[in-house]
Amino acid sequence: MILLSFDIEEFDMPFEYARTISFDDQMAISIRGTQEILRILKKHEVKATFFCTATFALAAPQVINSIVEAGHEVASHGYYHSAFEVSHLAQSKQVLEQLTGQPVNGFRMARMMPVDEEEICKAGYVYNSSINPTYLPGRYNNLKKPRTSFFEKGVVQLPASVSPRLRIPLFWLAFHNFPLWLYRMLCNKTYRHDGYLNIYFHPWEFTDLKDKTRFGFPGYVSKNSGRQMSERMDQLITGFKQQEREFATIAKFLAHKQIPEAV
Repeated sequence: MILLSFDIEEFDMPFEYARTISFDDQMAISIRGTQEILRILKKHEVKATFFCTATFALAAPQVINSIVEAGHEVASHGYYHSAFEVSHLAQSKQVLEQLTGQPVNGFRMARMMPVDEEEICKAGYVYNSSINPTYLPGRYNNLKKPRTSFFEKGVVQLPASVSPRLRIPLFWLAFHNFPLWLYRMLCNKTYRHDGYLNIYFHPWEFTDLKDKTRFGFPGYVSKNSGRQMSERMDQLITGFKQQEREFATIAKFLAHKQIPEAV
């Protein structure tokens, strides 16, 4: 199965590059990007998982309603995107369940940072998708983590997909910077090896990020953003559909998969 997921958050990334951006602008950019994602998914009749912060959901309940009404899964991305306390695990889950009227089974930590698995279990989550099992300088080193799904401390762990052997990450930055033919080739190789593909993106990628004065992003972040991002995502999904790959939410995928215990 192809597991598409999107981290829906207040767009605070410019702060990492010494820029300021108002909360209203953060929300406007993320809302616009989410609406574009929903348009693309509807066009292709594809279901996906949306990891939402409680802050975003409370500020844009109409967007959350649109996600739910379209048949997508809502999971938690924490309470805030740039702040975390253990209590936020249960609090964000409660907010999202109240807004959606549905169980919230999954969690993904902002920026794929480490989080206590026992606390995730205590908060009532079924799965955690917060591991990128590769090495990214200055961010994390997860080369010793399993590449594929496993069960640990009462929670299913679903790492983001990386290629076999070399563990080339297939996350959003790779999608922006690799030639599309290369990204597709790596995805297909990983899919054949693992039997599924778990890749994630953000709504702000679907807006134009090239204003360096405003956002401060280097070229490898802003490359192929906005219209180009929409076109590339359209082509990616089209290619998967032509190969007759099945798309599913993470919850649906895990409901039919046997998960091994961690070694």
